[in-house]
Amino acid sequence: MARELSICTTTEVSFRLSFSSRISCWKTTHAARIVSRYDLILIVGVVDASGVSVQRFMTELNRVNTTHHYALQLSTRLGRNRYKEQFLFVYRDDVVDLIDCYQYEDNQENDMDVFAREPYILYFKPRNTVLKDLVLIPVHTTPCDSEKELDELYEVFLAAKHKWKTDHIMILGDFKADGVYVSKKDMKEIRIRCDKNFHWLIGDDVDTTATTTNDHTFDRIVVYGEDMLGTIVPNSAKPFNFHKEFAMTEEMALRVSDHYPVEVELRGAPPFWMATSLQRRANVDTPQASVNSAVTGTLQDDMLKLQKENLLLEREKLQLQISLLKQQLATLK
Repeated sequence: MARELSICTTTEVSFRLSFSSRISCWKTTHAARIVSRYDLILIVGVVDASGVSVQRFMTELNRVNTTHHYALQLSTRLGRNRYKEQFLFVYRDDVVDLIDCYQYEDNQENDMDVFAREPYILYFKPRNTVLKDLVLIPVHTTPCDSEKELDELYEVFLAAKHKWKTDHIMILGDFKADGVYVSKKDMKEIRIRCDKNFHWLIGDDVDTTATTTNDHTFDRIVVYGEDMLGTIVPNSAKPFNFHKEFAMTEEMALRVSDHYPVEVELRGAPPFWMATSLQRRANVDTPQASVNSAVTGTLQDDMLKLQKENLLLEREKLQLQISLLKQQLATLK
């Protein structure tokens, strides 16, 4: 069966130096449990300038994961004043390949400096999905300028689209697109909201906060275009309530993060034999099939190429195993 690509974003408060090594270790362990659910993760709000917390977290993450290895990509420290944060991307490097990165610079001529933390944008190539590439634009707005920053994301989107010549773009993170930060009226004026080509996968009535004293949809995932929307596994975009999943008290949950991760899955590429069958069906001479073939032709070619490469690798692996077994048998004789 096809394997989906799982993606999530969370506002992480555990990457702060703690005076208690016991509490710090507890946070790291539970953060690793959460991240281990996903192939590709964005963590915003990383404030540990020393890098010790991130290093400790990655060590724990790869210790508990024996099937997949996680790599990281960390932005520079971003912010206008002494308080600075970093965007942290963590990904399974046997599932996706990091191709390029781009630090957006909010310095357009005749334009104000909108972002307190300019997006650090990553360009990936997934190995086994129907998408041939994927751009992730991270967001962590400041409370006083959330509306302006969200609107300016349209310019960031255009810059990423122009740089990598792709429409496969996902915007995700802590939007603060709710409550006192952004009103319903203001939401209607935000360009990535009023443009119908952008699809907001987390609904306005979904609580993404870990505290029980409020109910706000701060964290969002937005994708661009019908093609990108078509790769989303239905009903997969939702918060992950680790508070309930891990049977934590509210106090325990808030030690890990004050936001729930929001997650989504992208459709996996079908097996080689199934892809071949789909290709044959697409070639049937009907009007609808012609449309499907025109739309999916490039994706099918890329998908077949990836599947062939995987089969060749598996064959080489089997040949090596057979060779080793022969050597062992010869030794026994």
